This record gives sequence, structure tokens and C-alpha cells, in this order.
Amino acid sequence: MKSLKKTRRVQIIVVAVAALALSTGLIGFAMRDGINFFRSPSQVMAEPPAANEVFRLGGMVEVGSITRGQGETVSFRVTDFCESVPVTFRGILPDLFGENEGTVATGRLVDGVFVATEILAKHDETYMPREVADAVGVQGSPNAAANAPECEYHGENYATSGRDT
Repeated sequence: MKSLKKTRRVQIIVVAVAALALSTGLIGFAMRDGINFFRSPSQVMAEPPAANEVFRLGGMVEVGSITRGQGETVSFRVTDFCESVPVTFRGILPDLFGENEGTVATGRLVDGVFVATEILAKHDETYMPREVADAVGVQGSPNAAANAPECEYHGENYATSGRDT
């Protein structure tokens, strides 16, 4: 009788460990493409991704770059105030999408043009908690390229290649 209980206990433990290993493997496999952070235009230009790699491109929509094509096709440029990447999108844009607004686009880089399958508009970025405002000072502002003055944000009218306009 003891032998039967002992073998049953071993069988249950082996089945539980196998189920745990299988579920861990399935979760890892499912999440391998599910977690992706966005890249800035400078990162994309410095290290272009593979042609079949789906990734997110984040930055600001360059002023004067939105052009509407036929149907629902829209093209624009996303910038981090140092580099900019041309983007094309076919679909309906979010309500908050516009020039000089933050955006995150999901898609692929094809021949130097980012072909987006999804566009997300980021909310207003002017809010700053009091503690952060006190820490950086009243005149301090977040900057995508803190150590590169030629890439600073200069308000509504800015240049992406270091030229002041």
C-alpha cells in the first residue's frame, strides 16, 4: 500500500512540474513579440532595424509635414528634434493627432520610410508635477537631446537638423 501512495505522489509531482514548465514556455513564447518599447528617430537612423521587424517609432509630428494623399493615406515626419523619419499611414488618425504633437506609431521601416499600421496620439506634455518643476527650475524643460544644443526644442518653429528657423 505504501508503494502505491509513493508512486502516485511521484506521478503527481512529475505531472505538476511538466505542466509548470509547459505553461512557462508558452507564456514566454507568447510574450516574445508583445513587449516592445518605442524608438526615437535618432535611434532608428543610427541603427536601422531589419526590414521585417515590427517596432514602435515615437516622437513629435514635424510642423508642416502632414500631407494627405488619396483616400485615407496620410504621410508626415516624426522627429526627436535631431533626426526625423518619414511616415506613411493608411487609416483614420486619432483626434489628438496633429503637428507638433507627440505620437507613437507601430509598423515597419521599408526603404527609409516607416509604414505605420497603428498611430497613437500622446496627450499634452506640458503638465509637470510641482516636485519635478521645483527640481528642474522654472525655466527648465524636458529635452530629447540634453547634451546636443543643436537638437533642442525651440517651440512652434523648429528645425530638425540643427538649423534655427
